[in-house]
Amino acid sequence: MSQGKKPEILATELVAKSRLFQVEQLHLRFSNGVERHYERMRGTMSGAVMIVPMLDAHTMLLVREYAAGTHSYELGFPKGLIDPGESALQAGNRELQEEIGYAANRLELLHQVALAPSYFSSKMDILLARDLYPSRLEGDEPEPLEVVPWPLADMDSLLARPDFSESRSISALFLAQKRLKLEGVSS
Repeated sequence: MSQGKKPEILATELVAKSRLFQVEQLHLRFSNGVERHYERMRGTMSGAVMIVPMLDAHTMLLVREYAAGTHSYELGFPKGLIDPGESALQAGNRELQEEIGYAANRLELLHQVALAPSYFSSKMDILLARDLYPSRLEGDEPEPLEVVPWPLADMDSLLARPDFSESRSISALFLAQKRLKLEGVSS
Protein backbone atom coordinates (compact mmCIF):
# COMPACT_ATOMS: atom_id res chain seq x y z
CA MET A 1 0.00 0.00 0.00
CA SER A 2 1.52 3.33 -1.04
CA GLN A 3 -0.77 5.94 0.50
CA GLY A 4 2.15 8.35 0.77
CA LYS A 5 2.44 8.78 -2.99
CA LYS A 6 -0.12 11.15 -4.45
CA PRO A 7 -2.04 10.10 -7.57
CA GLU A 8 -0.77 11.51 -10.86
CA ILE A 9 -3.04 14.15 -12.38
CA LEU A 10 -3.38 13.16 -16.03
CA ALA A 11 -5.78 15.96 -17.01
CA THR A 12 -7.95 18.72 -15.54
CA GLU A 13 -11.06 20.20 -17.08
CA LEU A 14 -13.04 23.21 -15.89
CA VAL A 15 -16.68 22.07 -15.81
CA ALA A 16 -18.33 25.08 -14.07
CA LYS A 17 -17.38 28.52 -12.81
CA SER A 18 -19.10 31.11 -10.61
CA ARG A 19 -18.03 34.33 -8.95
CA LEU A 20 -16.63 32.38 -5.98
CA PHE A 21 -15.81 28.86 -7.19
CA GLN A 22 -14.53 26.76 -10.04
CA VAL A 23 -15.50 23.11 -10.41
CA GLU A 24 -12.75 21.01 -11.94
CA GLN A 25 -12.81 17.44 -13.10
CA LEU A 26 -9.54 15.61 -12.44
CA HIS A 27 -8.42 12.52 -14.33
CA LEU A 28 -6.17 10.69 -11.88
CA ARG A 29 -3.92 7.64 -11.98
CA PHE A 30 -3.18 6.04 -8.63
CA SER A 31 0.09 4.28 -7.83
CA ASN A 32 -1.54 0.88 -8.40
CA GLY A 33 -2.51 1.90 -11.98
CA VAL A 34 -6.22 2.50 -11.28
CA GLU A 35 -7.57 5.59 -13.07
CA ARG A 36 -10.53 7.61 -11.81
CA HIS A 37 -12.27 10.93 -12.41
CA TYR A 38 -12.87 13.18 -9.40
CA GLU A 39 -14.49 16.59 -9.16
CA ARG A 40 -13.36 19.30 -6.81
CA MET A 41 -14.34 22.88 -6.07
CA ARG A 42 -11.48 25.33 -6.15
CA GLY A 43 -11.88 28.65 -4.43
CA THR A 44 -10.92 31.64 -6.51
CA MET A 45 -9.90 33.64 -3.45
CA SER A 46 -6.88 33.72 -1.13
CA GLY A 47 -8.47 31.70 1.68
CA ALA A 48 -10.64 32.71 4.60
CA VAL A 49 -10.53 33.53 8.30
CA MET A 50 -12.79 32.94 11.27
CA ILE A 51 -12.15 34.91 14.43
CA VAL A 52 -13.02 34.12 18.04
CA PRO A 53 -13.16 37.62 19.56
CA MET A 54 -12.78 37.79 23.34
CA LEU A 55 -14.41 40.90 24.75
CA ASP A 56 -12.73 40.07 28.06
CA ALA A 57 -11.14 36.95 29.53
CA HIS A 58 -14.53 35.24 29.90
CA THR A 59 -16.80 36.66 27.16
CA MET A 60 -16.81 35.82 23.46
CA LEU A 61 -18.58 37.85 20.77
CA LEU A 62 -20.69 35.99 18.21
CA VAL A 63 -22.72 37.29 15.27
CA ARG A 64 -26.13 36.25 14.03
CA GLU A 65 -26.36 36.42 10.25
CA TYR A 66 -28.28 34.99 7.34
CA ALA A 67 -26.92 31.73 5.88
CA ALA A 68 -28.12 31.25 2.29
CA GLY A 69 -27.12 27.56 2.21
CA THR A 70 -29.62 26.64 4.92
CA HIS A 71 -31.94 29.64 4.42
CA SER A 72 -31.75 30.41 8.13
CA TYR A 73 -30.15 32.78 10.60
CA GLU A 74 -27.08 31.23 12.20
CA LEU A 75 -25.11 32.20 15.28
CA GLY A 76 -21.36 31.95 14.76
CA PHE A 77 -18.05 33.74 14.86
CA PRO A 78 -17.07 36.60 12.52
CA LYS A 79 -15.57 35.32 9.28
CA GLY A 80 -14.69 36.32 5.77
CA LEU A 81 -12.41 35.99 2.81
CA ILE A 82 -8.78 37.06 2.79
CA ASP A 83 -8.40 39.79 0.18
CA PRO A 84 -5.48 39.63 -2.29
CA GLY A 85 -2.37 41.07 -0.65
CA GLU A 86 -3.72 40.63 2.89
CA SER A 87 -2.34 38.29 5.52
CA ALA A 88 -4.73 36.18 7.57
CA LEU A 89 -4.16 38.43 10.59
CA GLN A 90 -4.89 41.59 8.56
CA ALA A 91 -8.05 40.00 7.16
CA GLY A 92 -9.10 38.94 10.66
CA ASN A 93 -8.74 42.46 12.02
CA ARG A 94 -10.64 43.90 9.04
CA GLU A 95 -13.47 41.37 9.41
CA LEU A 96 -13.75 42.14 13.13
CA GLN A 97 -14.19 45.83 12.38
CA GLU A 98 -16.73 45.17 9.62
CA GLU A 99 -18.81 42.62 11.50
CA ILE A 100 -18.66 43.49 15.22
CA GLY A 101 -17.27 47.04 15.42
CA TYR A 102 -14.03 46.10 17.19
CA ALA A 103 -10.39 45.67 16.24
CA ALA A 104 -7.85 43.60 18.17
CA ASN A 105 -4.45 44.50 19.53
CA ARG A 106 -3.70 40.75 19.83
CA LEU A 107 -4.52 38.26 17.08
CA GLU A 108 -3.07 34.75 16.93
CA LEU A 109 -3.52 31.75 14.71
CA LEU A 110 -5.13 28.80 16.50
CA HIS A 111 -5.33 26.34 13.61
CA GLN A 112 -6.01 26.03 9.91
CA VAL A 113 -9.02 23.90 8.95
CA ALA A 114 -10.35 22.47 5.70
CA LEU A 115 -13.99 22.03 4.81
CA ALA A 116 -14.63 18.71 3.04
CA PRO A 117 -11.06 18.36 1.69
CA SER A 118 -12.13 15.52 -0.62
CA TYR A 119 -14.12 18.03 -2.67
CA PHE A 120 -13.13 21.56 -1.66
CA SER A 121 -9.64 23.08 -1.86
CA SER A 122 -10.06 26.16 0.33
CA LYS A 123 -8.70 26.47 3.85
CA MET A 124 -9.74 28.68 6.75
CA ASP A 125 -7.45 30.13 9.41
CA ILE A 126 -9.05 30.14 12.88
CA LEU A 127 -7.84 33.15 14.89
CA LEU A 128 -8.17 34.21 18.53
CA ALA A 129 -8.63 37.97 19.02
CA ARG A 130 -7.95 39.67 22.36
CA ASP A 131 -7.45 43.15 23.71
CA LEU A 132 -10.33 44.51 21.63
CA TYR A 133 -11.02 48.21 21.12
CA PRO A 134 -13.92 49.93 19.33
CA SER A 135 -13.30 50.48 15.62
CA ARG A 136 -15.76 50.14 12.74
CA LEU A 137 -15.29 49.65 9.01
CA GLU A 138 -18.04 49.44 6.40
CA GLY A 139 -18.66 45.81 5.47
CA ASP A 140 -20.43 44.08 2.61
CA GLU A 141 -23.28 42.54 4.61
CA PRO A 142 -26.74 43.33 3.21
CA GLU A 143 -28.15 43.98 6.71
CA PRO A 144 -26.67 44.86 10.10
CA LEU A 145 -25.36 41.84 12.00
CA GLU A 146 -26.52 41.21 15.54
CA VAL A 147 -23.54 40.97 17.92
CA VAL A 148 -24.18 38.47 20.73
CA PRO A 149 -21.90 38.38 23.80
CA TRP A 150 -21.60 34.85 25.16
CA PRO A 151 -19.86 33.62 28.34
CA LEU A 152 -17.15 31.09 27.59
CA ALA A 153 -18.25 29.20 30.72
CA ASP A 154 -21.65 28.58 29.07
CA MET A 155 -20.31 26.53 26.12
CA ASP A 156 -22.78 23.72 26.72
CA SER A 157 -25.78 26.03 26.22
CA LEU A 158 -24.24 27.43 23.05
CA LEU A 159 -23.59 23.93 21.67
CA ALA A 160 -27.20 22.95 22.44
CA ARG A 161 -28.63 25.77 20.31
CA PRO A 162 -30.03 24.70 16.94
CA ASP A 163 -28.77 27.95 15.36
CA PHE A 164 -25.13 27.29 16.39
CA SER A 165 -24.48 24.46 13.96
CA GLU A 166 -21.65 25.48 11.63
CA SER A 167 -18.82 22.99 12.02
CA ARG A 168 -16.13 25.66 11.64
CA SER A 169 -17.64 27.74 14.48
CA ILE A 170 -17.86 24.65 16.69
CA SER A 171 -14.21 23.84 15.90
CA ALA A 172 -13.21 27.45 16.62
CA LEU A 173 -15.02 27.34 19.97
CA PHE A 174 -13.13 24.24 21.11
CA LEU A 175 -9.80 25.52 19.80
CA ALA A 176 -10.21 28.84 21.64
CA GLN A 177 -11.37 27.15 24.83
CA LYS A 178 -8.37 24.81 24.74
CA ARG A 179 -5.89 27.69 24.17
CA LEU A 180 -7.40 29.79 26.94
CA LYS A 181 -7.42 26.83 29.33
CA LEU A 182 -3.72 26.18 28.59
CA GLU A 183 -3.04 29.81 29.48
CA GLY A 184 -4.89 29.47 32.77
CA VAL A 185 -8.00 31.40 31.77
CA SER A 186 -10.68 29.25 33.34
CA SER A 187 -14.03 29.02 31.64
